[in-house]
Amino acid sequence: MIETLTPSEVAKSLKLHPFTVTRLAREGKLPAFKVGGVWQITLPLFPGRYEYQFYVDGQWYNDLKSAKRTPNLYGTENDVIEVPAS
Repeated sequence: MIETLTPSEVAKSLKLHPFTVTRLAREGKLPAFKVGGVWQITLPLFPGRYEYQFYVDGQWYNDLKSAKRTPNLYGTENDVIEVPAS
């Protein structure tokens, strides 16, 4: 499965600064493209269970299209996506 993420989401996962992720995208070192002036990065997701939220302008948001959620350690919920084995 392929998931499209923002530089901020990728930065959090890779423990990098978002500016570093954007630079790597500009240099062609990450599979990225711009949509409406906003970088989006496409990464493969291997089979497994993933928890996520969106971080936008300093605020955490849930995915309105997510069918599953689970409580997290901060008293809110993470969205869940499960990628099946092929």
